[in-house]
Amino acid sequence: MRLVGATLYALRIPFVEAFSHSATERRWSDSVVVRVRDDAGTEGFGEGAPRPYVTGETVETMLEHLGRDLWPRVAGRDLPPAGHLAGLATFLPETYLAGALAPNAARAALELAMLDCALRRVGRPMASVLPPRRTRVTYSGVVTAGSVERAVQHARRMRAIGMRHVKVKVGFDDDVARVTAVREALGPDVTLRLDANGAWTFERAVAVLDAVAPLGIAAVEQPLPRGPVDDLARLRQATPVPVMVDESLVTEADADALIEAKAADFFNVRISKCGGLARSLAIAARGSAVGVGVQVGSQVGETAILSAAGRHLAAALPEVTFVEGSFGTLLLAEDVSVESVRFGHRGEAPLLTGPGLGIRVVEERLRRRAITVRELSTEG
Repeated sequence: MRLVGATLYALRIPFVEAFSHSATERRWSDSVVVRVRDDAGTEGFGEGAPRPYVTGETVETMLEHLGRDLWPRVAGRDLPPAGHLAGLATFLPETYLAGALAPNAARAALELAMLDCALRRVGRPMASVLPPRRTRVTYSGVVTAGSVERAVQHARRMRAIGMRHVKVKVGFDDDVARVTAVREALGPDVTLRLDANGAWTFERAVAVLDAVAPLGIAAVEQPLPRGPVDDLARLRQATPVPVMVDESLVTEADADALIEAKAADFFNVRISKCGGLARSLAIAARGSAVGVGVQVGSQVGETAILSAAGRHLAAALPEVTFVEGSFGTLLLAEDVSVESVRFGHRGEAPLLTGPGLGIRVVEERLRRRAITVRELSTEG
């Protein structure tokens, strides 16, 4: 199987409502979809969601990196067999992007597209590469930034549909009031997590966490900015609330440093952030081996492509505590697949069993929602 062509789509799909946290506010998607084509005409789709404040990538630098550095290294070459995820991952060269921590969104998008294409060519599902360990995946709800009143409305909505796990965005002056009000609206039986997106100082983190710990907080995600892992290790000792790392966990080297410093109770593993399925599996395995819990996270505004990949990862991991994503048209004005990936009542969703990623992408929707389309060939 040789790759003979690729198309890059920089998408901008409006949100049903704005999604806000302490680092930014989003009103539309910011992701890049990669469509690859092999010499038999089979297509595969992948997606990456570049975030300047996470990996250092932007949509434009991701497009440039794919076209200039990654695609020329795989175009026209024979791919490894479809059943070997590790082989497909190592087939991608190690690349670097000036000004970025790691070009992981670009790598993830191309890896997923190649894997989807390879599996579709032989009519095999993702389960043949990532055998599932569970028959359904249960997702978390998210309470975004905003007033306490708006947070309570969101929480009541989630309770009404039976969500069992909820995360609330923090990093604001009213954090304690927000968390207290959300807990009251959800009741005692819903698992509640916090996400500061690195907005707190050490002192602020200790103060807020001490105040809300009696409410039963399962974890606090990225309480401090990405920086020395010793700061997170100190915070773990200073608060009873378990610490989850997200922006501090981008590479396998990050995982090793966090483990050595005993700086995390949970890893938030996101496919786009971590550089694809293979690297996400490796990072999750590193954590699980030493008792660090795993959350399969998502990128705000991701389409069905990344959501499908995340569901396969969540279903396949030996241990997974929380799962995020699969909002589909709950957040997007339009998704890109024939099949809906939205979670249902109680946050539950079935496995995807079709060939490849298990979804059928509608190319016309990609073109309609793209602000940039770039065609690549074996000639570059």
